[in-house]
Amino acid sequence: MQTFLEFERPIAELEGKIKELRHLSDGGDINIAEEVARLQTKVDKLLRTTYEKLSPAQKVLVARHPGRPHFTDYVAALIEDFVPLAGDRLFAEDAAILGGPGRFRGRAVMLIGHEKGAETEDRVRHNFGMAKPEGYRKAMRLMRMAERFGLPVVTLVDTAGAYPGIASEERGQAEAIARSIETCLGLGVPIVAVVVGEGGSGGAVAIAAADRVLMLEHAIYSVISPEGCASILWRSSEQSQEAAQALKLTAQDLSQLGLVDRVIGEPIGGAHRYPEDTCAAVGEAIAEALAGIDASADLPALRREKFLEMGRQGHA
Repeated sequence: MQTFLEFERPIAELEGKIKELRHLSDGGDINIAEEVARLQTKVDKLLRTTYEKLSPAQKVLVARHPGRPHFTDYVAALIEDFVPLAGDRLFAEDAAILGGPGRFRGRAVMLIGHEKGAETEDRVRHNFGMAKPEGYRKAMRLMRMAERFGLPVVTLVDTAGAYPGIASEERGQAEAIARSIETCLGLGVPIVAVVVGEGGSGGAVAIAAADRVLMLEHAIYSVISPEGCASILWRSSEQSQEAAQALKLTAQDLSQLGLVDRVIGEPIGGAHRYPEDTCAAVGEAIAEALAGIDASADLPALRREKFLEMGRQGHA
């Protein structure tokens, strides 16, 4: 069942009419093909105009849409012989971050990413993609394994942020995130990160300090959620729209600021409407990014310079 966002209400009404007309057509001899075609043209036009002028706050809603492809969808569409590996060898398994080796277009890679889950029960099991320290320590284990076997690393980012529970803090959440970032920066093999939905705070950066950072067109990437920012600055989450505007969290803003290397276009109407097309576009972008990285170069030094330059630009 299609889930419509608030700003998509006019589109939902038109698609509802189309469904009703098709139902009438199935039950009788009424020829309504022309009317359905006319309404479908209106839907397509409205989708295009709506998605061409999304505000930052609306992009936040699109990035969080439950119908967007998740980690397991990308695995099914892009990876062959995927072998999921579990546990951090220190404390426990964390289903918020999944990963393992597999073949991407015939090339062995290590794929790591957040998994939010689809249905409610699934989302609870994956903790809505919010990883605990053991999730980041598992990611580090898999990155080091990839380096040992000379496998490029591909990460898929989709999280509201690291899990902020008391137990996570007791087990060293901040240290785990910092170590994960350090591991990304020091890897001797290529690493490509793709922000496919929500890129929230250190929980996202922990697996996204990469040679190439890509973003889907309607994904977001920010140091804090708009609601969290509004709660701090205005003592109320009601100003979240203003916060979203000020945070410069859209793919277009971040590309202009030089913080992401490429924006991957989404089908008209967003990734949640055409998940298969979106997975294919992400696959093409990953392939091009991996092909553009010289594996024989001093990757840690280049990576370090890449992120230091971001800081210099921001200071300037």
